[in-house]
Amino acid sequence: MPLRTGTTRPISLLLSTVLAAATLTGCALLELARDCEGTDGRVKEMAALDILNSRPDGAAVARGFEEVDAGCWADSGDVVVYAGRTYTFPGTQAEVTAHYRTAAVRDGWNPDPEALPVDLCFTREGRALSIVFLTAERLAEDGHGSRPDLTTGAGYSLSIDSYVNSGAEASC
Repeated sequence: MPLRTGTTRPISLLLSTVLAAATLTGCALLELARDCEGTDGRVKEMAALDILNSRPDGAAVARGFEEVDAGCWADSGDVVVYAGRTYTFPGTQAEVTAHYRTAAVRDGWNPDPEALPVDLCFTREGRALSIVFLTAERLAEDGHGSRPDLTTGAGYSLSIDSYVNSGAEASC
């Protein structure tokens, strides 16, 4: 019994489109995953940097952030490895700032010449270190909800980023 071509053409076209989309999407997803291939060692190296464990007296690792957050992400051809820590501190932002201006320089970090004077941003060996004070708004944007322990006093996070094989200079 012959098939009616009026019915098979739309189905053939639909199946061809689905197959092409699946193939293209699958390749794109594989390509994104492949971009971070081979960065495990560099991610571990970043997570072990001493500056991530430096903190002013009285600062504590924030609840829920006990481990260094480290990994790799790829977007639009850029591949970045990162590591970060989040701390609570009952003191002031000025005390945190004073601590890191001294500790970072002592650890070989240089103030980023392009950063604003109020920003805590340093560079070293193709890496950028930034210290950011946390607000309720910033925590909500990052999906951490309301955390009074991080917005009372001077809750803050340190993050280090480094581009992989792109030739881009690290900056804040």
